[in-house]
Amino acid sequence: MIRHIVLFTIKDEFKQDIPQLVEGFYGMVGKVDGLMALEAGGDILGSERSYDLGLVTLFRDRASFDAYQTHPAHMLVKKRIHEARSGSVACDFEVKE
Repeated sequence: MIRHIVLFTIKDEFKQDIPQLVEGFYGMVGKVDGLMALEAGGDILGSERSYDLGLVTLFRDRASFDAYQTHPAHMLVKKRIHEARSGSVACDFEVKE
């Protein structure tokens, strides 16, 4: 299985849109084959080291994760998030079953 984690910094003018961005992530559930779990949410702490928005997904295997990269449901969300973000960091790794 592959765990995909992304943390986003959102531009000030889009911070009010964080709930809609989160819903966009959840909109991929059931549409992307091999997407086994998804969690997303806006930061609740607001510390100096906080990011504004987080996404954590779990994919069945590397092939599913690779297919996700160009899946139409992901591309739609990706387009929207790229308009709203000023930066992001990611980590992708294998997890044992």
